[in-house]
Amino acid sequence: MRWDNLRAAPGDSGAPGDTGAPGDSGAPEELPLALHEAVVRTFDTPDFRGMTFYEVQAKSVINRVAGGSRVPFEWTLNPYRGCTHACSYCMSGDTPILMADGRTRPLADLQVGDAICGTVRRGAYRRYTVTQVLAHWSTVKPAYRIMLQDGTQLIASGDHRFLSMRGWRRVAGAEPGRGRGPRLGTGDVLLGVGEFAAQPKDSVDYRQGYLRGVVRDGPVGGPGQGDLDGDRFRLAWTDAEAVERADRYLADFGVASIGAVPAELIRWPARASLEWCQGFLAGAFDADGSYLRGALRIAHTDQQLTDRIVSSLQLFGFNVELEGAHRSGEVTHVRIRGGLRGHLRFFHTVDPAITHKRTITGAVVRTSAQLGVASIRPLGIELPLFDITTGTGDFVADGVVSHNCFARNTHTYLDLDAGRDFDTRVVVKVNAGELLRHELAAPRWRGGHIAMGTNVDCYQRAEGRYRLMREILTALRDFANPFSILTKGTLILRDLDLLTQAAQVAPVGVALSVGFVDETLWRSVEPGTPSPRRRLDAVRQLADAGFAVGVLMAPILPGLTDTAESIEDTVAAIAAAGAASITPLPLHLRPGAREWYLRWLAGTHPELLPRYQELYGERSYLGSGYQREVTARVRLAARRHGLGSGTAGDARRVPTSPEESRALGVGAILRAPERPPPEQLTLL
Repeated sequence: MRWDNLRAAPGDSGAPGDTGAPGDSGAPEELPLALHEAVVRTFDTPDFRGMTFYEVQAKSVINRVAGGSRVPFEWTLNPYRGCTHACSYCMSGDTPILMADGRTRPLADLQVGDAICGTVRRGAYRRYTVTQVLAHWSTVKPAYRIMLQDGTQLIASGDHRFLSMRGWRRVAGAEPGRGRGPRLGTGDVLLGVGEFAAQPKDSVDYRQGYLRGVVRDGPVGGPGQGDLDGDRFRLAWTDAEAVERADRYLADFGVASIGAVPAELIRWPARASLEWCQGFLAGAFDADGSYLRGALRIAHTDQQLTDRIVSSLQLFGFNVELEGAHRSGEVTHVRIRGGLRGHLRFFHTVDPAITHKRTITGAVVRTSAQLGVASIRPLGIELPLFDITTGTGDFVADGVVSHNCFARNTHTYLDLDAGRDFDTRVVVKVNAGELLRHELAAPRWRGGHIAMGTNVDCYQRAEGRYRLMREILTALRDFANPFSILTKGTLILRDLDLLTQAAQVAPVGVALSVGFVDETLWRSVEPGTPSPRRRLDAVRQLADAGFAVGVLMAPILPGLTDTAESIEDTVAAIAAAGAASITPLPLHLRPGAREWYLRWLAGTHPELLPRYQELYGERSYLGSGYQREVTARVRLAARRHGLGSGTAGDARRVPTSPEESRALGVGAILRAPERPPPEQLTLL
């Protein structure tokens, strides 16, 4: 997201009552330069302790949704960036980045100074090289999903660039202005190797398999060898990284040294698990493998061991070729084919310990038809999207070459991370009401429906201090402009008078989010929101005022709030509050949300982790069968309690009649009069 349109004008002063100094030149050095001109405030109250607010003068406030989006509205308005609710399922950033040691790490977890893989042009070829992370941050922007023909999925902003056979291409259409660059399209072929494989779990089976692969039985003689009860073993490779890993694994099994390895620890299992085979292949490569001039081989003289290596590789679908005599006592080379794509898949699938044997530095950057762009679709939502600056100006994101979209040295983009910063550093568009009135009065504005609460909650706690929504609602009322609000905040009741007045002249949609009524769970998963009981009280008061309030039963959390008892209790409470409709929405674990939510789940309900793995796998969305089942159960409960059911987005559609207003949970009493078309100039 570009932030130069949010800068405060020099000399701005703030309202009394804050503990920060407006325009203080002694702002902490870690603050992004783009916000140094903002009025920075902290408030010494329990609700805002540990939070920082950046008051800016925005240049625009009505945002257009990207073309082609499936959301049921075209315009949005967000007076805040960042959110004080601190829900456990609202962050992103898990795109795997190729590190210098050949492993991967989620983009959100990178740190300044990390050594990663970039590219550099040398002569006629672009080659992989080692570079450093110089900066790391996130922005909140409309997100797009890029699907490649090999199944690789990438989530990025519209102005992010990827390297294609035709050069650097932006994901979405260029913004107005110079130097925006050409657009990525279907059929474009990206450079790289495609989606990275998942790295293995550090399990007991994996560790035993690794020890079997790296420890050899045979004659004594050489460093690291030993003898135990007539069985003689030797460490096949003395590289420090392999020795350190073997020693650590042995210690976990209570073995003091390589010379004390019991035979049963490294005996072939009767039925090897996938994790055991992953560990075995990692150990075998550390012991007898090589990666030179683009050839990946594991060599051995033992025919039985060679056969085990081949069968384990084939278990994971690797293309294997044998080189050599393949006779006992003579060296046989097991070669893994498939080029760099296959080699990286091997490294990521089994994770050998020796990093210098898995580096791809100097390899030529190539591509294949499998990396053709199959589709580019807007997600219809804004997400916290991470980015980095590197020494080479690029990095390898989930197997494709990605450009640094946000150059730190331009000082034109905001630099806050999407973890704690998103919860504790909030950008406030203090002139939102005044600016909205100006934009609604512009001749080009045609009175489109404006949706609020689509990115961050416009009635979050900060609104209690800044009171931006009253000015916004007053302007929308005065211009008879249709709008809708989705919120978890009970502060909406403060503006009930303005909502009622606006609904007399234009369609007004009101929806609250109440996913469950369990107060203990609420304190754990949504600590910054009003309690479910208070939100239901807000539904009741809005309904009493004549609004047909829609309730989004969201998110429904598998294993926690999808039980028959929880659904029944929640639907009954929503119906008793006087809601007009209910829309169930099961939890989405979009890219990056997975790591944050599952981290919370592991700390509070670790017994549910296997169920989540079964339900989601590597997907962002629950399977259609589960969603149909949960939705049907909610709808049946809604019928029992006399409630209508809707679909996502109903409360943000513009109704065409009072009847549809009531059906969709939209508190519109009168339709706004049609505006006459703007006067056209003519030369005749």
